[in-house]
Amino acid sequence: MGLTPLEGLIMGTRCGDLDPAIIFYLVRETGLSSGEIETILNKESGLKGICGANDMRTVGELAAGGDSEAQLAISMYCYRIKKYIGAYYAVLGPLDALIFTGGIGEHASFIREGCCAGLAHLGLELDQKKNRGLRDGDAALESIDSRVKILVIPTNEELEIAEQTIACLDAK
Repeated sequence: MGLTPLEGLIMGTRCGDLDPAIIFYLVRETGLSSGEIETILNKESGLKGICGANDMRTVGELAAGGDSEAQLAISMYCYRIKKYIGAYYAVLGPLDALIFTGGIGEHASFIREGCCAGLAHLGLELDQKKNRGLRDGDAALESIDSRVKILVIPTNEELEIAEQTIACLDAK
């Protein structure tokens, strides 16, 4: 994220990175106010704007059923993640590990597969069987030939919030 959650990846209802000039175009072409455009970019874009569903589980089910818009949403989502992997690789150099976390990273094998596809030149080779067989918990999903670890590490956001709250209270 940048100044707002709009920067970065496509999200359930947020657009992610886009050309800033789109806002001027939308004002000019649609007559919408900046507030209306802000609402669209935050609440009607992203996965929802592409295929009508904002939950990746639903998007995955639609795509598996042949819905071309859901398939496009998944393709765009994975493409954007791959762009970030490449960008960070360019800045940081060789990778030690690629870590999937959060609801989608932990539970959507088709997203992990799409994100790793075609990245063997960066040392990332996903073991398809391990990936598709993962149910819950920590896992190493790289193939035996992968030079980079591919990990799934579950989050515990509630614990992190509680620990930071206690630290703030203790600091007073």
